[in-house]
Amino acid sequence: MKAIILAAGKGTRLKPLTNNIPKVMLPINGKPLLEYTINLFKKYGIKEIAINLHHLPEKIKDYFGDGRKFGVKIYYSYERKLLGTAGAIKKIEDFFDDTFIVFYGDNFTNLNILDMVNYHESKKGIATICLHKGKSKSSYIEMDSNNKIVKFVEKPKIEKYGWVNSGIYLLEREIIKFIPKNKFFDFGKDLFPLLLKKNKKIFGYPLKDCFWFEVGTLEKYEKINLLLSKDKELLSQIEFN
Repeated sequence: MKAIILAAGKGTRLKPLTNNIPKVMLPINGKPLLEYTINLFKKYGIKEIAINLHHLPEKIKDYFGDGRKFGVKIYYSYERKLLGTAGAIKKIEDFFDDTFIVFYGDNFTNLNILDMVNYHESKKGIATICLHKGKSKSSYIEMDSNNKIVKFVEKPKIEKYGWVNSGIYLLEREIIKFIPKNKFFDFGKDLFPLLLKKNKKIFGYPLKDCFWFEVGTLEKYEKINLLLSKDKELLSQIEFN
């Protein structure tokens, strides 16, 4: 299985920290956030990883190189103009040859990827989306009794409590044909609603028995560093090398 880490964002909500460093390179307990995700993939045997780039791309490339010193092989995809979360996949569609995993770069987790893969295969859908429960204005998702997603609303007008997109997907390669070329296209705003209209099966994978945190704002970044400084047991669970 191959993976792509979406790391092209400008990290606007993390300014001024991201003025001179990409969001995924922000240090957490002395290591870049991105390094934790790469080590997680390696733990589960995922060693071919694509990373899309836009904001300060050399900072990422200079640190990780071709991935050899981290035990993986890294492919870079530079976007002069941002293509959106789904558009990034279309740009390098030849990289993907089978089911693949998508990670938003600001995820910090010790997710059991094998368990999610087994779940995805058992559901036989075109996509599986990691979900968490919470009150959010980022997304709102409804599922039926079989965890099949029946409603996906990106950026709801009012804050709602319910299932929220966690920014981790398992996708069948077939999904790429629904993404237009050379166009900004987003998973939440564009692709997932389109697939639901076409009656494609998308399932939710409720996060359980793992740690998950989204490092998207200054407050959250400070919170995760403070949490790890106090909770050494959690730190040991999130360190994979």
